[in-house]
Amino acid sequence: MHVGIIMDGNGRWAAAKGLPRLEGHRRGVEALRKAVRSAIELNIDFLTVYSFSTENWSRPVQEVMDLIGLLKRFIRNDLADLHNQNVRVRIIGERISLAPDLKKLLNEAEDITKSNTGLCLIVAFNYGGRQELAQAMQKIAAEVRAGTLSASAITPELISAHLDTHDIPDPDVIIRTSGEQRLSNFLLWQAAYAEFARVVAAGGHGAPLRAALNQSLRIALIAATPVVFVLLSFGRQVAVLIGGSAYAGAAGLLLWLTLARAILL
Repeated sequence: MHVGIIMDGNGRWAAAKGLPRLEGHRRGVEALRKAVRSAIELNIDFLTVYSFSTENWSRPVQEVMDLIGLLKRFIRNDLADLHNQNVRVRIIGERISLAPDLKKLLNEAEDITKSNTGLCLIVAFNYGGRQELAQAMQKIAAEVRAGTLSASAITPELISAHLDTHDIPDPDVIIRTSGEQRLSNFLLWQAAYAEFARVVAAGGHGAPLRAALNQSLRIALIAATPVVFVLLSFGRQVAVLIGGSAYAGAAGLLLWLTLARAILL
């Protein structure tokens, strides 16, 4: 199984709480750690996290520096632990324009873990789906121009083979932690048939979810509709809506409860 997570809403959550946006981003990193642990426990094969988009460069300079600093600390502090847990780290996104120290750090994370056979953690950094597709088209056009490829040979499979994720299966599920249902330039080609999970927590963050999971929960299975699971606490603190009948089994329920807790707590 391949799960994609759009890490979103942390800055807005912090602002709503009267906290610096950086504090929200720090909470997001901790949520990522929990999601990785849960993915390992559930034997998920691939976990892709949208950590920094090509559009994020337009944010205030200090916030960009803070986000990059958090990524650096995450790799430096967590890489040894990820390696010990047999996690393979992959980075997708454009690296040419990145600072040399950051490129070195990203390359090191991949090199150290490249032989691991457990969870594949794909970090989408300086990534944009449109940019990825444009670069793939440029490569294909160059092959056609060189005479090594005919235009009639261009197929969806060929396009997939020219993407950053050419050796990674398409995602089965996309989760956006802010609760919105937008891809925002994330895995545009690959997510064509992915289920979209909506995770919503009161106040934009997952603090109430721990109580909701540890106390009284009511789970309803909605049949004959696109929505399969609706998870509600009695206090209406949190709702988790999961779309798609493919996850109507008990294993799917366990997956969603665990991932929701990991992402939102």
